[in-house]
Amino acid sequence: MKNKKGFTLIELMVVVVIIGILAAVAVPKLFGMIAKSKASEVGPAAGTYVKMQQAYVSEAMAIGNWKIIGYKAPGQGDETTNFKYADNGSYTENTAAIAGPVVGLVAANKAKLNDCAQSTTSDPNWSVSVAETSSGSGEVGFSATTKCTELTPTFETIGK
Repeated sequence: MKNKKGFTLIELMVVVVIIGILAAVAVPKLFGMIAKSKASEVGPAAGTYVKMQQAYVSEAMAIGNWKIIGYKAPGQGDETTNFKYADNGSYTENTAAIAGPVVGLVAANKAKLNDCAQSTTSDPNWSVSVAETSSGSGEVGFSATTKCTELTPTFETIGK
């Protein structure tokens, strides 16, 4: 009897098909995980802003801009982050009266992240607003909104 060494064509084709199926499943998951990891930067940035704004409101009974509350967004001064952050509040003399909602933080992604389109600071995908609570006692509440819930599912609970 003759000893056969090696693989048959069918065996090789089965291996190629299996590798193709694994690649078809793994590659989209990989890109989804990359987008989620990039978007995960927004939550801590917004959380820090909320804490600093709460401290300032407790002390000054006004809503302050980033400079006066001492907040510095990630990547300010360099281009190391995936987002452009802005202070879109309408302030007079660095502060705003505690009243209707003031948009205090916006985050615009610089590139498309999966199904989440690229945005601008004038039309951001993530934002945090500050407004007086219904009690009227000078306390503020925060309202976080996002257009990309699939990337940051808990973002809207920031400040609550």
